[in-house]
Amino acid sequence: MKTTKTLLIVDDSEADRFAYRRYLQRDANQQYDLSEVGSGEAALALALRQRFDVVLLDFLLPDMSGLEVLEALRVQQPTAAVIMLTAHGDERVAVRALKGGAQEYLVKDHLKQLTLQRTVRNAISQTELRQRLKKKEEQQKLIAQIAFQIRHSLELSTTLNTAVSEVRSLLQCDRVLAYQFAPDMSGQIIAESVGDRWCKTLGKTVEDTYFQQQGAEKYRQGRKQVVADIYSEGLDPCHVALLERFEVKAILAVPILMGAAQTERLSLIEHSLSEKDPLPSRHSNRLWGLMVAQQCSATRHWQPDEIRMLEALSIHCAIAIQHAELLATTQAALEKEKTLNRFKSQIIATVSHEYNSPLTAIQGAAALLQNHFDSLDRAVRENLIGIITRKSKHLSALVNDMLIVHRSDLNEIKIKPVPLNMGEFLSKLIADQQTTVKHRLLLRVRGNLKGFEGDRGLIQQIFSNLLSNAIKYSPEGGDVQIYLIGDETQIVCSIKDSGIGIPEADKARLFQPFSRGGNVGTITGTGLGLKIVKTALDLHNGTIEVSSQAGKGTRFKVCLPKSASRSEKL
Repeated sequence: MKTTKTLLIVDDSEADRFAYRRYLQRDANQQYDLSEVGSGEAALALALRQRFDVVLLDFLLPDMSGLEVLEALRVQQPTAAVIMLTAHGDERVAVRALKGGAQEYLVKDHLKQLTLQRTVRNAISQTELRQRLKKKEEQQKLIAQIAFQIRHSLELSTTLNTAVSEVRSLLQCDRVLAYQFAPDMSGQIIAESVGDRWCKTLGKTVEDTYFQQQGAEKYRQGRKQVVADIYSEGLDPCHVALLERFEVKAILAVPILMGAAQTERLSLIEHSLSEKDPLPSRHSNRLWGLMVAQQCSATRHWQPDEIRMLEALSIHCAIAIQHAELLATTQAALEKEKTLNRFKSQIIATVSHEYNSPLTAIQGAAALLQNHFDSLDRAVRENLIGIITRKSKHLSALVNDMLIVHRSDLNEIKIKPVPLNMGEFLSKLIADQQTTVKHRLLLRVRGNLKGFEGDRGLIQQIFSNLLSNAIKYSPEGGDVQIYLIGDETQIVCSIKDSGIGIPEADKARLFQPFSRGGNVGTITGTGLGLKIVKTALDLHNGTIEVSSQAGKGTRFKVCLPKSASRSEKL
């Protein structure tokens, strides 16, 4: 379908104007909406009211020269193609006209129909080409400016907020949002720029069956959603209802794709910003989300260059997101490395402090057995072997404790729940402890203990450490009271001692590794026990409360749910 071009004839000769009009009306390749005036003033007055694609301008006019009219037209209608008409083929006039901004010039004497038609069509084509190139250059410059702002920050929320704000300003639409997919292809709106008149959608979770059933794969292949009117595009009724909730009448959505091909895709898009051919779809590794522009006030026909600009900016956004994610991953890795280095330093300090005494005892007992075995009576030999056995177990337990803390820091501990009778379990644990200490361990049980499941090894770590601490920090021969209570939903266990207590200043770091109270004096310990207790409780979705006062004992209260969902990893 041929488009109609507006054309103004400026010539004081009525006969010439008639001839030009007749020539142009006979052009089978182009249609014109023709206007004509006989003076420069009339031409400039008409140009203020109406836009023209082409102006045929006579060099000699009764009130001013064609060059004066040309100069004024360059200001009033800079995109119009001006063809200067001269009477005698004066080359100097032609040069002055071209320098002044004329597209072409023609000699009026013996001007032929085909010559005029071809010249006007060529002038239109050249002007349109220049306009497209200029528009493409402006678009690329604007995209580059926005891309710089989008990618200036390596913090994800700042990147996305900048992106939606700049894109809404560029497209002059009512809302722009960044939408991130979850693994089940539901998703959340995590950044939004929206006009004051329209509802806010930031933070809303969106479940659209279209995405979950088929849309995600199409978007992963580079599909774009271009909807001028949500009621006339054959959209799924559920999708229409969702858009109605957000007051949307027209929508443009492009995928945010993560993958190595983004630079190539960006180059193709930027190259085609002024073209009409669709960009070929390119498969990418991961569909991260969508960049969505919405018009709420009215329907809207999205232009091809708007679609390409949004797609180009979505790729800049994807690259920025990749950089932000890489930075976050790197920072997490560095923090983990720092934690590991701190742990290694603490291990060295612990080993040098806690290993010396047991190792010295083991080495001394072993040396006596090796050098004087035959001269030692049986009781002495058994005592020395007992020292080696106890100290070896102590060292083994210390290594095991450090490994548990280290694995918990790396999120490597897995829980394996099994049915446990907590009454029997705790009674046996207390009996084992009682054989080696002079304290009185008093257990009281009541309530419903049935239905509990837990990881046997981790549950043992919880109560072994709490009992050991209660014994270690209480006076020899003192009482340690254990209360075990069960109900329909949980197991509650309180362990109360009458020992040295915990200073108020130490309570905030009680469950940190290698942390010990400032009042422990010469009582040995690594500061790992309560960290292990907290780790094991977290894996069981359990809680722990502490009430203590320096010099007046400590009470730990542990709550373990019977049927709470538990994490596979810490």
